[in-house]
Amino acid sequence: MMASTHAIPQVLGQLRGAVVMKYLGRGIQTGDEVPPTATLLKFAVPLEEGELRWHAGPVRDLLVEATERFDEKPSSADGWLAPRLHATLRMSRSEAANNELWNYLAFIVAPDYVVWRHRNAGFVQSARFTGPHYTQAFSRLWWAAELFRNSDDYRPVEVACSVQDVLNTTMRLDVIDHRPTAHAILRVLGNLIAVGSPRLGDQVNALSSAINAAGSTLVYDVLAPDAPVDDDALAEWIAESQILGVVPMEQMPEGPSDGRVPESSIKTLVPMFEQMLADAPKRKRSRHSSAEDIDAV
Repeated sequence: MMASTHAIPQVLGQLRGAVVMKYLGRGIQTGDEVPPTATLLKFAVPLEEGELRWHAGPVRDLLVEATERFDEKPSSADGWLAPRLHATLRMSRSEAANNELWNYLAFIVAPDYVVWRHRNAGFVQSARFTGPHYTQAFSRLWWAAELFRNSDDYRPVEVACSVQDVLNTTMRLDVIDHRPTAHAILRVLGNLIAVGSPRLGDQVNALSSAINAAGSTLVYDVLAPDAPVDDDALAEWIAESQILGVVPMEQMPEGPSDGRVPESSIKTLVPMFEQMLADAPKRKRSRHSSAEDIDAV
């Protein structure tokens, strides 16, 4: 469970990665020390206080709840937290691409959560505090929810987060921006889970590699076209953050109703991906090195 030992700013802000690296010492990475918040705030740029979506309190409350629910297995918090973090921090993809926001959240607002969730062998990798979107502690969750939700339905995100290799490997692929591809991968994964298939992490990695390699010759958006995204619905969903309360803890929140992924396109890709997986070589890992058992960077 998290135990805050520092003051939490009222609003989120932006913090350069170079500042994080300057003050990120071994003691912070092991959880024995906390970042120098007062010093860091001198380098930070706060976001607009009048926009409720940038208030730090609701995010902090989510993180505390996650640690209480999943204290015995921190990795299990991802599937619960990702959709709720996304529904709390309502923003466009361009806003979410600003790494300085995630740096601020991880290093000033919730460094204790980063340690709780990502300490492996007594140590947290620096990329969990400031790193690419598929590695940074909070960016990876927001983008998992964004890439794998189906319009306002966050249930596919739980499937995505149930196997760590989806976040660690699949989210690195450029083709994952194509929504039918993302959901076809989850459909294949869901089928594997349903039949109790072993070594899901190995199979996810093999499938991801095969899809990425085939993507150089197969044009997925031609084979399985996506529907246009409703930008107005997304803007309305973001604007609603000014009037809505906190996201529900017990029920799944709702995302923006910006357009469903065509089911026909998903069904077109699923048998293709299943065949790719059947043909793909699978690198077997020991149980102790599997990303299903440890939180690999």
